[in-house]
Amino acid sequence: MKVFLLLLSMVSLINISYGSEKKIFLEIPSLFSNNMVLQQKSDVPFWGKATPGLRISFDASWGRAAKTIVKDDSTWFVKIKTPKAGGPYKIDLQIGDSTINFSNVLIGEVWLCSGQSNMEMPLRGWPPSDTISFSAQSIRDADYPNLRFFTVVRAYSERPEQKCSGIWSECTHATAEGFSATAFFLGRKLMQELKIPIGLIHSSWGGTPAEAWTGEKYLAEIEQFKDIIKKLDDGKPEIVKLNRWIRNHPIIDISKKNPQQKWKELDFGDSVCSISNYDDSKWNTMNLPTQWESTEVGDFDGVIWFRKQINISKNWLNKDLILEIGKVDDMDITFVNGVKVGSYEEDGFWQTERVYNVPAEIVKDTLITIAVRVLDNQGGGGIWGPKEKMKLSLKEERENISLSGEWKYLPVAQYIADNFYVFGTKEDEYLSRPKLSLSIGPSTPTVLYNGMISPLIPYKIKGVIWYQGESNVANPELYKIIFPTMIRNWRNDWKERSFPFYYVQIAPWIYDSGSQSQKLREAQLVTLSVPKTGMVVTLDIGSPNTIHPPDKENVGERLALWALAKDYNKRVVYSGPIYKSMKVKKDKIILTFDHIGKGFILKEKESQKNFLIAEEDKIFKEAELKIVGKNLIVSSPGMKAPVAVRYGWSNYVDASLFNKEGLPASSFRTDNWEN
Repeated sequence: MKVFLLLLSMVSLINISYGSEKKIFLEIPSLFSNNMVLQQKSDVPFWGKATPGLRISFDASWGRAAKTIVKDDSTWFVKIKTPKAGGPYKIDLQIGDSTINFSNVLIGEVWLCSGQSNMEMPLRGWPPSDTISFSAQSIRDADYPNLRFFTVVRAYSERPEQKCSGIWSECTHATAEGFSATAFFLGRKLMQELKIPIGLIHSSWGGTPAEAWTGEKYLAEIEQFKDIIKKLDDGKPEIVKLNRWIRNHPIIDISKKNPQQKWKELDFGDSVCSISNYDDSKWNTMNLPTQWESTEVGDFDGVIWFRKQINISKNWLNKDLILEIGKVDDMDITFVNGVKVGSYEEDGFWQTERVYNVPAEIVKDTLITIAVRVLDNQGGGGIWGPKEKMKLSLKEERENISLSGEWKYLPVAQYIADNFYVFGTKEDEYLSRPKLSLSIGPSTPTVLYNGMISPLIPYKIKGVIWYQGESNVANPELYKIIFPTMIRNWRNDWKERSFPFYYVQIAPWIYDSGSQSQKLREAQLVTLSVPKTGMVVTLDIGSPNTIHPPDKENVGERLALWALAKDYNKRVVYSGPIYKSMKVKKDKIILTFDHIGKGFILKEKESQKNFLIAEEDKIFKEAELKIVGKNLIVSSPGMKAPVAVRYGWSNYVDASLFNKEGLPASSFRTDNWEN
């Protein structure tokens, strides 16, 4: 039987035997492949699409079988009962007269790992600025055949999808280095403690808000999103038209490239954009520095050329120059007078100032042409930073020319889910694209739920870990509504209304002066009221220099502690102190906490500045602290009638309150004052 398979990045992993020449089609989600992990002691669903009326049967080597017939709408669905953890096993899928074999299948515990960049950050890190502590050693030791990874390729959609791209892999040095570090450390801890196989499904996207991960039905319940949900509904025909236009262009697939080389040597037929006399008169203009999301370009991942011509004085001719273009998000190749003068073509350099030497031999004319090819693969994109950082100057002299202001630009390729769709250098091609009345990108409400969560449902999972919140810092009160709504959304759609959902409280960082990220941490603390949730506190492992703290091992292992205690009946302390209540006694406030373990530990050096106390005048002063049994006594010299205490109430703080098991307390406040 000739089988036409749409196997979503897994064709080479499946063996097919052929019978007659009757043509059929079969579509299997990429979640089902060799090396997959299935949840133990469960009714595990399998599903897909095929020619209506076909017989579908599963035969598992652990002694279970299931069968069904494809419905008239081409869908099929079966469940197979799994045994206790073990393996490897085989599963034979019979379609009509043909067979597909899944091999090296393990039975164990399956966890979904999702969020934004701190979940996405791979074990190898994003050097040079964003690194993972002890990364090299962890990668060298990463030979765990019973730990399996599946990473969902980034995708967003205006409607719930049934397909995603990805592949199950055994944990090796090569696969571990590119996998989520937080998820890896969770999985390693669970595998070592439980002595059973662990499967991790990783689905995250840096720089994205929680509303992008929440389905339309649930966001529509929230007043602040009703308008945009309506606009998305109204704009779906436009989006379909634009997607069709994008996908009607040549494709460069980089999914199989070495992660360290995937952004290099990419040819979009655009080399002419670098030459001096190239005619860019029809290009649009953009004022730099800026991130292009704030311009007419909108949400766009891909490649954009920028060009600018300037005049220099004659006394600069035949002299070495210094070109500074500021920061580039994410990568660049930069040319002067058609000659490459520098580049950054790897992840991790989005905050690096671009400073390039321009050799004297290419400074032959008073008209200088600067051309920069910018490649953005996620989040914000463009040439950004302070405008005074964009300049051309004589080497070792102060004389310079500002490069900020108007530049010509042309998008030549769009990046979607490991594919570049190439528009080329014909200006009319990009300008002819269908226009949207509403810009859509990975931060748009609902689109990541549609593209990266919906396709996973109803794959049987034990629970979820989540690391996100930095992109919602601007509106912590709304996050108190969105986050529990998202949890409810996922549980309902999986028809598992009580699966565990453990999340990471965002780490302290020096946000801009208008932010109060402590209120977002508070919103996450409040979410503990949702049943079967748990929160990891990272107040002790933040970094003032990066929003991506390097200590992901503690994060992953603290998440594992919640699971070990709550889901696997291990007697471990799984949380640091959580503020419970207060009582005023004369000139002191007595605080009580949950999860104090064997008692409190105070780091005296940081404690006074971290604990603040106030009277009705709302003027907070540094506090004095005393541990009395299971209580913390807070006071301040000269303060006679205190009414409120705050701990760790700032964007950045070094934790000072722990339990004796070494787990930090969450920041908190006993008041609800606005200011």
